[in-house]
Amino acid sequence: MKEIIIDPITRLEGHGNVSIFLNDAGEVENAYLKIPELRGFEKFCTGRRAELMPQLTTRICGVCPVAHHFASVKALDAAFNVEPTSVAKKLRELMNCGYYIYDHILHFYYLGGPDFVVGPDAPPEKRNILGVIEKAGIEVAKEVIKHRAFGQKITEILGGKATHPTCGLPGGISKALSEENRQEIEKMVSSSVDFAKFTLKLFHDIVLGNSQYVELIKSDAFTMQTYYMGMVDDNNKVNFYDGKIRVVKPNGEEFVKFEGKDYLKHIEEHVEEWTYSKFPYLKDVGWKGQVYGPDSGVYRVGPLGRLNASDGMATPLAQAEYEIMYKTLGGKPVHGTLAFHWARLIELLYATERALELVKDPEITSTNIRNEPGEPGEGVGVIEAARGTLFHHYTLDKDALIKDVNLIVATTNNYPAICMSIRDAAKGLIHEGKIDNGILNKVEMAFRAYDPCFGCATHYAVGQMPLTIEVFDKNENLLKTLQR
Repeated sequence: MKEIIIDPITRLEGHGNVSIFLNDAGEVENAYLKIPELRGFEKFCTGRRAELMPQLTTRICGVCPVAHHFASVKALDAAFNVEPTSVAKKLRELMNCGYYIYDHILHFYYLGGPDFVVGPDAPPEKRNILGVIEKAGIEVAKEVIKHRAFGQKITEILGGKATHPTCGLPGGISKALSEENRQEIEKMVSSSVDFAKFTLKLFHDIVLGNSQYVELIKSDAFTMQTYYMGMVDDNNKVNFYDGKIRVVKPNGEEFVKFEGKDYLKHIEEHVEEWTYSKFPYLKDVGWKGQVYGPDSGVYRVGPLGRLNASDGMATPLAQAEYEIMYKTLGGKPVHGTLAFHWARLIELLYATERALELVKDPEITSTNIRNEPGEPGEGVGVIEAARGTLFHHYTLDKDALIKDVNLIVATTNNYPAICMSIRDAAKGLIHEGKIDNGILNKVEMAFRAYDPCFGCATHYAVGQMPLTIEVFDKNENLLKTLQR
């Protein structure tokens, strides 16, 4: 056994390990992404007071606390049979846009972007934010830090805290927006629109301007035809906060569109013995194993899933870039996994544009921020987290205590596709047993494109990120281990 230590091995949230199995000829037979973490949130939420859930569930993940907060609040809206006021919905959506701003900036510049800005074959010590700064310049780094801080500041103003918000209540929100704070948010959002445009230009120059990167995006190793899921408004345009869940087939035709409360009619979960994460699939298609195509119930969520499942973006600049992406990559839907990065930046631009619309809305400083909740019952809350569609489902007893909780988070929705993406990337890149750091990093790029958060999808108490890649021969002899 030959051991190679790479530190750090990867850029993702959470824990996992990849095992790659080779045959006699050194070709990849299969690959597995195993998640050794056990999620316990559904269990220890039981018996809690319902009003604690929006604060408790933000602790599921420090990366997506806003998404969990509002999915939880929306579930309580439904469970207490109360419709939030108009301004409460707008304030929630505005804060959610702030979260998208800081989250999508984080992924492009810190996690996924280094593979393109610095290069997938660059030394591991260069494939990080410091390498990006070295390549793009210190002034760009200052703008990255500033605008990511703007997104968090918006969350802090509206939500009470930058990371674990406390503002959501059944039927509304706890605090109105003052005119002084409105003006402050407007300045930050206006600047963020320009920064989103700059980031897309950087993507065009560095990624799309490199023919090898474009070939990689379009290559068979990173292409997989699946169903796609995302939330849309009444015009089938992307919406992060509210709407119906739309699913399209691999050919782009609409498969189903449903209310969030009906998710169990359309989604089922499969379990494998080698991982703690579940495998969601479309019930009407069925679980056929880790295969893709129209006969497999595997679907994808997140930036590319949302854009493929929609008919466009609801703001002009994002819509223009949406059209460029599909024209450049050969039409809709796009099946290239690495196109998640481009879709993510289109969403960054949309989030800034939409936030600017909301903060300029004449109603946004109204103090009519909450309707009175009714009697406790059962409710489902659905929102688009940065990583994809997020479901919270609560059942309350007569005393408004939690009887039952079910959560399907974005990374869990994507887990079957992430596993297959890793397998196909390994098959497309590893031949005759030849492996180097650049090849293995490209295998990692297959899951990094999804911006997975296994700290959200599952839980483990080790307090570190020990992702391991293991390579086996056909007799299951361990050839190489790469670990943090």
